[in-house]
Amino acid sequence: MQRTRLLLADDHAILMDALVGVVRQEFDIVGTAHDGRVMLDLARQFKPDVIVMDISMPSLNGIDAARILRKEGNTSKLLFLSMHADLPLVEEAFRAGASGYVLKLCGADEFITAIQCVARGNIYITPKLAGDLISTLIATGGKQPSREAILTVRQREVLQLLAEGKTMKEVAAQLGISTRTTESHKYEIMRQLGVQTTAELIRYAVRAKLV
Repeated sequence: MQRTRLLLADDHAILMDALVGVVRQEFDIVGTAHDGRVMLDLARQFKPDVIVMDISMPSLNGIDAARILRKEGNTSKLLFLSMHADLPLVEEAFRAGASGYVLKLCGADEFITAIQCVARGNIYITPKLAGDLISTLIATGGKQPSREAILTVRQREVLQLLAEGKTMKEVAAQLGISTRTTESHKYEIMRQLGVQTTAELIRYAVRAKLV
């Protein structure tokens, strides 16, 4: 039987080494990435069965990367492996196209089970979160708006890069747009969020776990 092909994305080198050690006996690893944009490139190149990714990654966070993959028609199953246990972020991940969500405190057996589950086309949520998430969705009728729905994916890309300390020119170069367009995005983001300074923008990005 053909083995499941994995792409792993996490910006912590030690954790990446540990992940490779855990999964290499069960699955074929087609690539590893330490930031969101490299992950996108590898996903486009190898079209893995399952992509395991962190949410907080440099250059492009996992949730926005998931949105881009889904918009492009990529059909890889997406499994988030995150340290964040807050339910709004879990909901955000599934709205972006995730098939699974596992906490980094999980054991190796649960991690492998989660990969196998999403590879078969099923949904996996770590038991620690599943009950609370279901209760929240029932209470809200599943209609709770995304926390970041106010911003487009491109605006969130600009915001993340600015929050990482990049200049307007650096942001423009990385996204392949003009500096003027980058500035327009910044000011539109500030208008939509109702903030007045770059410091407030950065605080917002931190609260939203974009960095």
